[in-house]
Amino acid sequence: MNVMTKHPAKVTRCDGEGSVQVQLDPNMRIGNARVFAVYGKGGIGKSTTSSNLSVAFSKLGKRVLQIGCDPKHDSTFTLTKKLMPTVIDVLESVNFHSEELRTEDFVFEGYNGVMCVEAGGPPAGTGCGGYVVGQTVKLLKEHHLLDDTDVVIFDVLGDVVCGGFAAPLQHAERALIVAANDFDSIFAMNRIVAAIAAKSKNYRVRLGGVIANRSRDTDQIDKFNAVAGLETIAHIPDLDDIRRSRLKKATLFEMDETPEILRVQAEYMRLAASLWTADKEYSGQPLKDRDIFDLLGFD
Repeated sequence: MNVMTKHPAKVTRCDGEGSVQVQLDPNMRIGNARVFAVYGKGGIGKSTTSSNLSVAFSKLGKRVLQIGCDPKHDSTFTLTKKLMPTVIDVLESVNFHSEELRTEDFVFEGYNGVMCVEAGGPPAGTGCGGYVVGQTVKLLKEHHLLDDTDVVIFDVLGDVVCGGFAAPLQHAERALIVAANDFDSIFAMNRIVAAIAAKSKNYRVRLGGVIANRSRDTDQIDKFNAVAGLETIAHIPDLDDIRRSRLKKATLFEMDETPEILRVQAEYMRLAASLWTADKEYSGQPLKDRDIFDLLGFD
């Protein structure tokens, strides 16, 4: 049975041109924490970015919760050093009787005290990622795990911006887009900008800026930002040490402190401090597909 049929939802209001949105239960809102949703093209380094940003916030003394929203459930493994069971896995183990679960069944402490949850996803071809996100937030609320949390980071699957995987935008205060300095990343970023614009009509989420990742230069990102009304808020270079950190199941804050690693650590610390203290937002205007083709490239 499709898990969505167990919890019928009432479509109550429009959410963007030509689409509908399931109304968010006000009781499921995430308290007073600063909530960020990290989006970007598949394979662009969102999990690496999310995990290192989580550590940076924790080093600022914040209580941090990172929620992975990918069936691969590998968002937090550099924090916990292994793949953790998903919320859907543990709910299924008790026949979806959430009252039988203990906190330690689905929340795991990672490096420097970052709390880690892997929402997971429905079986391939069935269900909806939005249901998974909703159940995860519900479970966290039931166990009062959000009461004392300062920062929540949703690490969201690939560049999928359907209603299901746009669900974290219903909870987030700011959406951050990770992009490389190439056409495919920027094309995906443009679609994400459109999704966030749609969600912002009914929810508090706003664009929080672009994190340039795995890129020596940012000229193509800069071109897009200038037209779309965005700004690069951090620049993480293309370093082999970053790739090796994933292979070592470690965050960058646990790697040997080479000059390059120290610079990247400092950039994450600067980004975390900026996101915590600043309240900057960007309206973001998505481009037509053909306009992106015309805009990018070298003269």
